[in-house]
Amino acid sequence: MNRTDWISLEKKVTEWIRDAGNKLRRSLSGSLDVHTKSAHNDLVTNMDKEIEQFLVRRIHKYYPGHQIISEEGFGDKPTDTEGILWLVDPIDGTINFVKQKCFFAISIGIYENGKGKAAYIYDVMNDGLFHCISGSGAYLNNKRLSPLKPVKVEDALIDLSSTWIKPNKRIDQDVLTDILLKCSGTRAYGAASIELAYVAAGLINAYFTMRLSPWDYGAGLILIHEVGGQTTRADGLPIDILSKSSILAAAPGLHQDMVRHIRSQVASGKFLREP
Repeated sequence: MNRTDWISLEKKVTEWIRDAGNKLRRSLSGSLDVHTKSAHNDLVTNMDKEIEQFLVRRIHKYYPGHQIISEEGFGDKPTDTEGILWLVDPIDGTINFVKQKCFFAISIGIYENGKGKAAYIYDVMNDGLFHCISGSGAYLNNKRLSPLKPVKVEDALIDLSSTWIKPNKRIDQDVLTDILLKCSGTRAYGAASIELAYVAAGLINAYFTMRLSPWDYGAGLILIHEVGGQTTRADGLPIDILSKSSILAAAPGLHQDMVRHIRSQVASGKFLREP
């Protein structure tokens, strides 16, 4: 697709995502049909399914040759990254949606032959749309985001769940201890797409997790790259956008420091396991 095509696509996606956001806001005044999936804290609602179907139908209508990976399974099952691939999360932060009625987002990342081309993360309750077309700058609504500047560990605000600093099966609980003792502070918002968007906006300086699905991180990676940030797996290796993965996303300098620290901890005998 050429630039004109991407601009036309952005107009469509912006309209769809705002319509979907209106549906979600209206749904909060009624009752939700809530079920668990893989665990008691892995929720799905009738609105996750409704919004995903709404978006998938429109993508298939206007872009029938494109493929879709989506959380609730209404998309496709691509086996490679050839052509144009949409990574769609209808409600990222479903627990927040159900219990807090805030800090949840609609996330759409679009890749062409494996390269990030466009990203849309809509913070529904704040009416904040983080978006970009690769090479044209990243924005929060109409305000352009500034390029990220290098950050030292001592000055960093780092986002991570407490899951990864207590006993778990994916990372030794002590791997990040020294980093967290040195940094300015930690945060956790419970919606990966918003957290990645916050890295792109410079509101936090790094985001770390040991397990995300493509629809969770697809759009956020594109936004961060657009403002000069860096994203890899926790061990510094490239991310496979078709697979679940650990994610380390950070400002320049900080990313390298965190990767070096994690690798040194693994070399000393601490464990790190990909999904």
